[in-house]
Amino acid sequence: MPVLDVRNLTTRFHTRNGIVHAVEDVSFAVEPGETVGIVGESGSGKSVTCYSLLGLIPQPPGRIHSGEAIFDGLDLLKTPPSKLRAIRGKRISMIFQDPMTSLNPYLRISRQITEPLEVHEGITGKRAVARAIEALEEVGIPRAAERIHSYPHEFSGGMRQRVMIAMAMITRPEILVADEPTTALDVTVQKQVLDLIRDRQKALGSAVVLITHDLAVVSENCERVNVMYAGRIVESAPSDELFARPRHAYTRALLKSIPATHERGEKLYTIAGIPPDLSQPPDHCSFRPRNTIGNPDLCLTDRRPELTEISPGHFVQNCPGCLAEAASGVPVVIEDD
Repeated sequence: MPVLDVRNLTTRFHTRNGIVHAVEDVSFAVEPGETVGIVGESGSGKSVTCYSLLGLIPQPPGRIHSGEAIFDGLDLLKTPPSKLRAIRGKRISMIFQDPMTSLNPYLRISRQITEPLEVHEGITGKRAVARAIEALEEVGIPRAAERIHSYPHEFSGGMRQRVMIAMAMITRPEILVADEPTTALDVTVQKQVLDLIRDRQKALGSAVVLITHDLAVVSENCERVNVMYAGRIVESAPSDELFARPRHAYTRALLKSIPATHERGEKLYTIAGIPPDLSQPPDHCSFRPRNTIGNPDLCLTDRRPELTEISPGHFVQNCPGCLAEAASGVPVVIEDD
């Protein structure tokens, strides 16, 4: 049974310039102890999806129009704010994208890392500080007992990210949402941070939702992957299946964009154009203007493609042009049930 079951989530932002359809009809599930990846370009709706689940989008202008997010029998989208606050930071924690802006520069690390214990477990004073030191040691902060009273600016970027992980995991959550946890970190530190999240996950048995644009990170850390484009999931599959047999043109384009897949000296492939303006969402295949991997002439122009299961656990938007091979122009036909 999934620890989190998201069904048909739709989140929009009502602005002066119109309604931005940030997330449309998104569904996915997270099993206990599983790592689920959500990937896509900036603006695809990855972070808004997870912020919606935790009640972190500003309302207004944001508004959750429909959907369910079932966690332990509760619908997070309809849970009163007081109950949601008891869950957020205790049973579901989040690592935010930029630790320098997420950590309060005016407060010592000790004050910030003990706050979840005070709010959710009623632990204060020396007991809370002792737990905080233990949490910092678990994430590899050297001389944690000496450095716990430092300010965020006294830590490096990698160390600040470790502090964020310690804060998120100190209450032993059932689900950890990691929003671009390796952004702006060098490759060596990226690996250390990801290994640390994986180690803490195994120690606590937590499930992880990993939001990223880095497919290499996903391939090494996730059991299941959801690929988002223009606020919708275009493909969802077990990680091994997705990387071995990607079907949607956008997924194939993302994989083709990885530098390691190119021969030395070969020109790096890039996805042409920009994502659509979600204040004027297309009522047809949203990837058609940028589709150079499939056959844009075959893309749907009269309706939006729908997710269809093409093999056990492998779902993809049923757009003939995005499922076609550019060389042959022959679409992959998927029979609807």
